[in-house]
Order: sequence, then structure tokens, then C-alpha cells
Amino acid sequence: MITSTDAKNRDTLLEEIADYVLEKEITSSEAFETAYYDLLDTLGCGILALQFPECTKLLGPVVPGTVVPNGTRVPGTSYILDPIRGAFNIGCIIRWLDYNDTWLAAEWGHPSDNLGGILAVADYVSQTRLHHGKEPLKIRDILEAMIKAHEIQGILALENSLNRVGLDHVLFVKVATAAVATKMLGGGREEIMNAVSHAWIDNSSLRTYRHAPNTGSRKSWAAGDATSRGVQLAFIAMKGEMGYRTPLSAPGWGFQDVLFNGKELKISRSFDSYVMENVLFKVSYPAEFHAQTAAECAVVLHPQVINRIDEIQEITITTHESAIRIIDKTGPLHNPADRDHCIQYVTAIGLLKGDITAEDYEDAVAADPRIDMLREKMKVVENKQYSVDYLDPNKRSIANAVQVHFQDGTSTEQIECEYPLGHRFRREEAIPKLLNKFTSNLKTHFSQYQCDHILKVCLQKEKLTNINVNEFVELFVK
Repeated sequence: MITSTDAKNRDTLLEEIADYVLEKEITSSEAFETAYYDLLDTLGCGILALQFPECTKLLGPVVPGTVVPNGTRVPGTSYILDPIRGAFNIGCIIRWLDYNDTWLAAEWGHPSDNLGGILAVADYVSQTRLHHGKEPLKIRDILEAMIKAHEIQGILALENSLNRVGLDHVLFVKVATAAVATKMLGGGREEIMNAVSHAWIDNSSLRTYRHAPNTGSRKSWAAGDATSRGVQLAFIAMKGEMGYRTPLSAPGWGFQDVLFNGKELKISRSFDSYVMENVLFKVSYPAEFHAQTAAECAVVLHPQVINRIDEIQEITITTHESAIRIIDKTGPLHNPADRDHCIQYVTAIGLLKGDITAEDYEDAVAADPRIDMLREKMKVVENKQYSVDYLDPNKRSIANAVQVHFQDGTSTEQIECEYPLGHRFRREEAIPKLLNKFTSNLKTHFSQYQCDHILKVCLQKEKLTNINVNEFVELFVK
């Protein structure tokens, strides 16, 4: 429970986060190995997003032509920006296609969103250190920062549902980035607590841009906004700006009373490396994660239904409560951001095409009348056990099942998928495909020569951890 008994005390969460970021030694080899794959996958998602003008129009400096000495380089571009703007740019491309990692609990989110701030600060710090004749940061430092940012965001999400009070999950990104970025800038315990206190006081954006009738592309840059604000708060704290002792628990004026219906935030387990070890990868399909297993089911059914589309009577999607609350959508879908958060649309594409790509959410594909015809025939129902297993910390399943019924009374078998390909239980199966995804994403943007050079360095897992951050980022400069 996050409590404070008097004005001299501090919210315990601020202390716990600062002590974890500053003092905790991460000893889990699984966490570091997963973070390595997460780093590659997240950067690959960002590179793929550069194919989409709606994303790239948001990139670059605020004032065109600005170049910052020792500034942050944005992968896949020639921009050299201040770390705050750099964090927004990197965070924006990472999240644009809804293809990076996922964490599902009482709150949902994408912990690798923090890489926007982590990489921006790490590149800036490394180049600044070199300028002053000091050692730059290593990739291992980035992996450790990722593990800790994942952990802060993910543990906060386990039992604290922002979505149920209408707030967006990117608040937890802001908190996590503020904490690890302050440490990377050289901050101590006091500076970290001060930065984190400001992140809570900032609060979060409303979730309205993720839901009808307002679903829109802000959901694709909201995390970039949050991670960049976390970096900005870290810089403010490093200038000696005061923090606040009870931003959560202050009666009447703290986060819990004002925005969390008077409930106390709950931390159900100590900060360690649990989240990175259990994070979910989107290996196969760029879609909201609650629909990933539905997509897998639909793709399996594709050969059985593609020649009988006009004979379909009904399609039953059996799912869990969170999916119904977030992505069960009927009626018109107005843009790609609306479509990739609709379980019926994702399922329809899988049935029709036997695959799902980022382009399938664009207007040209959405104009296919068969998609809405199939959506109208879909019935979404909850399986109570799916909902229970979704919240079980030992399972963390994201189950869906799909069955197609035809007009002649026949039907396909019900295809059920409990754990998506990116789940910890399917990690061994997923890693080769995750690396193929990374390679394919690079090829959408870089020359064959540059792709080969990047892969030669990045696929040597043990050597990569000791590479200087500035040299690593240089690999991705366009």
C-alpha cells in the first residue's frame, strides 16, 4: 500500500523505485537474454514504422534543420536531436505499428516504450562522455535499464488499473523512464525520487484516443510523448529542482484521492526482473495483443474457409473479459488505429488472407467489402476460465478460440490458442521467428550492405553487450 503518515514522510513507492534503480543488481541471465531480443525487436519495429508517412511527419526537430552537438541520433534517420526530442522520435517509431512487446495485467502496456527515453539518453551520455575523454555506456547498461524500466512499469500494472478510471497506461511509462533516465544521467537517490514524484504529479492522458468514438493515431505517439516527458523530468531533477514527498497519498490533493477514486496503489511483489522474463513479444502479427491468439486461430482456419466465404452463417470468437472490454468493436472503423484494435477486423483479415501485416489496416485494404461482411457475422462471447487464466500469475494466458459456421449446418472445428507465439511458454519456438522479423524489418529501410553490417554486429549476442552505445546507434544512422 502506498501510504504516508505525516508531512515529513515520503510515499514509500518513491523510495522503493529509487532504491531498486540505484542499488538492485540484476542477476537473472534469462532477463538479460530476453532484454537482448527485446532490444533488437523494438528497434526493428521502429525501422518498419519509417515506411509510414503518418509516422514520419511527426519526426525530426521542432525547428527544422536544428542539429544538437553530441545529440541523440534517431535510428533509420539522419536526425541529431536533444535527448528529450530524441526520446519522442524514438518512442514514436517504436510504438507506431503496435508491434513491439506487451504486458497484460490489471493494466496493459508496452514496456519497451521506455526504450525511447533509454536509448536517447544513453546515446547523448555516451557521446558527452567521449567528448570529455571518459568511457561511454555499453549495451549492457541499456539492457539493465530496460530490465528495470520493464519491471517498474509492469509491477505497477499488475494490480493498478488506470483504464478503469479512464486514464492511459503511458503514465507508467513516464514514471519508469523518469526513474532510469535520472540514474543514467548520474542522479542519486534524491534526484530519482524527485523526478518520479513529478511524473506522478504530471498524471496521464485520458484513454479516450484509444476508444470509440475517438480512436485515433495519438495512441501511436502517446508513448513517445510519455517517455520523452520522463527524460525531461530527469533533466529537471538533475538541475536540483525540488521534488514532492507525497504526490500519491496527500489527502485531497494526491494522485490516489484525485484520480484513483481514493484507492491506494498496490505493489504485489518486490521489484526484480519478473516482467522482462515474462514479457510478451508480438512475433507474427501487428495487432493489439488481446487479439494475437485470435489471429493465430483465424490463420489456421483460412484454408478451410477462403473458398466458402459466401456460405458463412456465423463466426464465433470465444475470448476473455479484457478483450471484450478493449477490442470488441462493431460498426464503422475510421482509421488504422481503430482497425488494429478490433478483434473482429483482425480475425476477418486472418480468415481472408491467411496472414496479417501492417498494411492490412490501411484504407486500401479496409475497402474490401468482405471484411465488414464477415465482421457483421461475428459473435464475441466470454469464456470465464479464459478470464481467470488471464490474471493467473503462473499462466498469464491470452486465450481465444474461433469457429466458423456455414449455412448448410456444418462448421469448422473450434480452433483454440491459449498462449500466443510471443509468450514465455513458447519462447524457444518464437526466438528464430523474432530474429527473422528483425531482419525483415531492417530490409524495408536499409541497403543490403547496411543490413548485413547491422546483423553481423547485432546477432553476436555475447559481444554486443560490450559494444559502446554510441557505436551501436551509429549502425542505424541513415
